Amino acid sequence: MSELSITTTQNVNINFTAASVADRMLAYLVDLLIKSAYFVVVWGIVFYSLGFNQRMAGLDTWSYYAVVVIFYSPVLFYSLLFESLLEGQTLGKRLLKTKVVKIDGYQASFGDYIMRWLFRIIDINLSGSMIGLIAMITSKKTQRLGDMVAGTAVISLKNNININHTILEEIDQAYVPTYPLVIKLSDNDARIIKETFQNAVVKRDYKTLIKLRTKIEEVTGIKNTSGNDTDFIRTVLKDYNFYTQNM
Repeated sequence: MSELSITTTQNVNINFTAASVADRMLAYLVDLLIKSAYFVVVWGIVFYSLGFNQRMAGLDTWSYYAVVVIFYSPVLFYSLLFESLLEGQTLGKRLLKTKVVKIDGYQASFGDYIMRWLFRIIDINLSGSMIGLIAMITSKKTQRLGDMVAGTAVISLKNNININHTILEEIDQAYVPTYPLVIKLSDNDARIIKETFQNAVVKRDYKTLIKLRTKIEEVTGIKNTSGNDTDFIRTVLKDYNFYTQNM
């Protein structure tokens, strides 16, 4: 598997493992089986057992085919629907522990999922998956054309992760929080703050610490009363973990 380095807007590098071609193909096959099962069930119940047809329904040709498309729309929009609802995962991707992410550090948007879905026509449908397969094999980030256009990649979630790679901070049971307004932050905000903070501390990058403290104050409304940016940011992270773990 190849390493995928994502640079956030705070110029922090986060390393992930790109999902292997084998994992992506297996996830695709799982999704294909699910879609095929739906297709068979709908055809078997609605169009065969119930004998639904144009004459029975009393519809003109266009209306009849419109009904057929509606019945099979979950198959057509399967990947778009699930990636949007499951934040970058279909059922196959979830089973294989892979996920779609933006290569700039942001969560992929609905527009990104649409772009990936549209390019399935080229990557998969028109070429029997050959174009997508060749693109993934030759890409350093295992991207198909849809990923390249959308600026996304599929990563593996099978990595061993320790506390330093997560938003978690070690806090004891007697910990007393200082800033209740930290709950305005999201998990993604906390993760970026922690990664930027750790990087700045190691490099003694005081300018970044000042910018980070200012940004936290703007977003949350908290004011640094400690006078020390390092202590302030560390307290914010601990408070965030305290409140989110006890909500």
